[in-house]
Amino acid sequence: MVKIRNSSENIVMIIESSYDQLTHVEKSIADYFIKDVQNDDLSSKAVSQRLFVSESSLSRFSQKLGFSGYREFLFVYQQSLHVQKDLDRLTQQVLDSYQKILEKTYALISNEQMVRIAQMLDEYERVYVYGMGSSSFVASEFKLRFMRLGLNVDCLTDAHSIVMNMTRIDKKALVIGISISGKTEEVIRGLKDAKEKEAKAILLSTTQVPEYSQYYDEFVFIGGLKNLVFSNKISPQIPALIITDILYTHYLHLDKRHKEEKLKMTLNHLTMK
Repeated sequence: MVKIRNSSENIVMIIESSYDQLTHVEKSIADYFIKDVQNDDLSSKAVSQRLFVSESSLSRFSQKLGFSGYREFLFVYQQSLHVQKDLDRLTQQVLDSYQKILEKTYALISNEQMVRIAQMLDEYERVYVYGMGSSSFVASEFKLRFMRLGLNVDCLTDAHSIVMNMTRIDKKALVIGISISGKTEEVIRGLKDAKEKEAKAILLSTTQVPEYSQYYDEFVFIGGLKNLVFSNKISPQIPALIITDILYTHYLHLDKRHKEEKLKMTLNHLTMK
């Protein structure tokens, strides 16, 4: 286990890195401290009563993280909550951009829509993801992540492939287009053609263009910033990757045991290579 002596360390990261080695009871303690609990009474007695665990369990949990006991763990934990880092303007600008992306995503996200699309992924026989330029990285990541769970998914990341893919599309297919600008002609045309072949179509974008609304069944707003498409400070695909992660989490939750078995099988095969 990692041993912390510098209170500037992010102790939550240490807890998370040790999570897999914890017992079920210790994981419940870890989950509690991973949350923002700085306003709670964190005495061993109060925490043990709140979590329905023994004070000795708190001590064993702390020792697994490299501390002498709960008292030392709590001291470092509370110190780490008040650390102020000295960051220069450029570093702060990048971090602020990420924060704004998360805040905008939180404001725009529709939980009902995420659940609905996850169910579509589970229901349709084939899934095709279109993306060009920076969006091609998201399309590729989408394919790799969902393939691990057994989804029949492919990604098309150039104009020729998107056009050629129309021979594989029918009413049993789900087509997802990713366009940060909302105006990538090849992706929009791909969705239009998919709709004409009675496939289900979804567009992920920071901008909704009214004249294209007839080309898709679902529009997913992703949190964008000014000049994001030009990658002014951060990678323009970040907002779409966040949506991918949310969809992945919901998709995994559907028949979770079966999908976790698929994931385990995939990882075992990768390890054997």
